[in-house]
Amino acid sequence: MQLKTSADFEALLKESDQQLVFIFKHSTSCPVSAKAYAEFQAFVQKKPQGVSFAMVRVIEERPLSQEIAQRLSVQHKSPQLLLLRQGKVLWHDSHFAITREKIDAVLQKNLL
Repeated sequence: MQLKTSADFEALLKESDQQLVFIFKHSTSCPVSAKAYAEFQAFVQKKPQGVSFAMVRVIEERPLSQEIAQRLSVQHKSPQLLLLRQGKVLWHDSHFAITREKIDAVLQKNLL
């Protein structure tokens, strides 16, 4: 799911009441972000149960990206991956720390 509006973000926050939600903040002009996005996509392809995925393009949807940072009280970085449950950030990381192995480990820890 690609987030484009505040309404999209609100719906995702409500969804996080029912299951874990990842939000990937992606800069479409950054090679580091492209690498992190590839890692994120490789993880998503495994189709893990009990989790949703969303992405916001930080250049194209700058106001939304800033709103997400402000409302979740997490300093903006790009690339950045956030894990939410019940509208709260359980975990976040950025740049080269975003790997499919790390995402899998974080998911397994938070499914308990």
